[in-house]
Amino acid sequence: MTQDNRPVLQPGPEHPISVSDSEIQTEISARDTLIATGAAALELREHVYPPVLYVDRAALPAERLERSEHTSWCPYKGEANYFHLVLEDGSKLENAVWTYEAPFEAVGAIKDRLGFYADKVKVTRL
Repeated sequence: MTQDNRPVLQPGPEHPISVSDSEIQTEISARDTLIATGAAALELREHVYPPVLYVDRAALPAERLERSEHTSWCPYKGEANYFHLVLEDGSKLENAVWTYEAPFEAVGAIKDRLGFYADKVKVTRL
């Protein structure tokens, strides 16, 4: 199956994906500055990749997220949209945050949640 000539694949034994069914409380920080605490997240585990905590978008103040033009494609999850993370001093961590606004059914639980690049933003379990 394809979507706009991009591959669409289903998770399976060769490429397992799972999303936790219970929320995990987290703390989000960047450059040693606390951005949010008590943010609810779901954990996505995918094949050989490190687990990713997908945080409820409402946990971050809207002024912290500036939509980027950047997108990417995952054949198992769909199209990801990106945000720059705006820090209190006005500086930006470019494309530090991604979201799946219309994920494939197999990972539908992460819809509108936020993932963060670990080299830019620290998401810690509480």
